[in-house]
Amino acid sequence: MYRATKRLLFGLMALATTALLSCTIDDYEEGEGEYSLLTADFVRAHTNGSTLVDYVITDDGDSLRLTQPYAAKWASAPDTVYRAALYHKPSATDSPFTTEAVSLGQVLTLMPHTKDFFKKGMVTDPVKLQSVWMSRNGAYLNIGMLLMTGTGDDDKARHTLALLDDTLMVNADNTKTRHLKLYHSQGGVPEYYSHLTYLSIPASTIGADSVALTVNTYAGTVTKTLRLNK
Repeated sequence: MYRATKRLLFGLMALATTALLSCTIDDYEEGEGEYSLLTADFVRAHTNGSTLVDYVITDDGDSLRLTQPYAAKWASAPDTVYRAALYHKPSATDSPFTTEAVSLGQVLTLMPHTKDFFKKGMVTDPVKLQSVWMSRNGAYLNIGMLLMTGTGDDDKARHTLALLDDTLMVNADNTKTRHLKLYHSQGGVPEYYSHLTYLSIPASTIGADSVALTVNTYAGTVTKTLRLNK
């Protein structure tokens, strides 16, 4: 769980699928302001029959009902669970099981794909990698990174993100390590400024004891290896 004493910057991404992801990035405000001194959590957000988010389950395992159902444009399906980043504060009732949602942004969920999926080959345009970690409940491998972005003449320019399932290695102790690579195409987006973006990989799709994630960065290729929480 992240306790926000300053503005925590969540990349708000639109249109997540389990295939190649064409992404748009919303702007954010820096510094002290509306989001200062709030709690920020990665969550699974549930929509009701009217496609409003009515409750969330945090990565710490807390189930929190929202004081007011939250309308998110990206949550378009009823009775569905989405991966999201939530800014929230305690409700006026002081109930430990309710919270007031201030902002809710979708976190892209990536599924590993074999090489056959990438018909035009593997693209690894660089990103600025900030962090890779397992969620406390072990359900997700999370990636925090900065994408270079900006406004140009081509309004169809989009970042494209996906995940290559490269190899499954058997270690000397008979444990298994899944090797994954991040696919990233800059897609013609100008590189004027950086924007913090979060991705999540369901641990259930990895099928190994540990995972080695390789990302091409502006400082060179980086591989992060983490043990899965089983």
